[in-house]
Amino acid sequence: IILILLLRSFPVPFLRGGVLAIVLAIALLSWMTVARLVRASFLSLKEQVFVEAAKALGAGHGRIMVRHMLPNAASPIIVAATLRVANSIITESGLSFLGLGVQPPTPTWGNMLRNAQDQMITAPWTAIFPGLFIFVTVIAINYVGDGLRDALDPRHVR
Repeated sequence: IILILLLRSFPVPFLRGGVLAIVLAIALLSWMTVARLVRASFLSLKEQVFVEAAKALGAGHGRIMVRHMLPNAASPIIVAATLRVANSIITESGLSFLGLGVQPPTPTWGNMLRNAQDQMITAPWTAIFPGLFIFVTVIAINYVGDGLRDALDPRHVR
């Protein structure tokens, strides 16, 4: 929230409450979890036998990373990135609902929910549909991430 408030006070007009400011704020704050996962994956893969075998055969660090480690670390990275997209949708909707995100008249689900507060008694569908679409979109993206994990990680057993 502090980063968004700083971006809103920025003198450049395109960073004031616009889509670019929110995308930058969410991206700057959400890359760390994926980076931790990537680091942990590479540290564990570095100790695997196939990496030691590639070193013994004389493969360089770049070749080992690109040909052996990256394909094995790709599935958790792709799944984590997919789940971060769903989290970013919820974050943007919440910030827009609170008035800290994308400013009206730009239509976002958070802005739609904020505008629907006054009409909850007379027209409840104005809040039900944006909330339902947020829910369905996030669940669908989570299922895509789950399916990608099942498809890309042969060791994962349900």
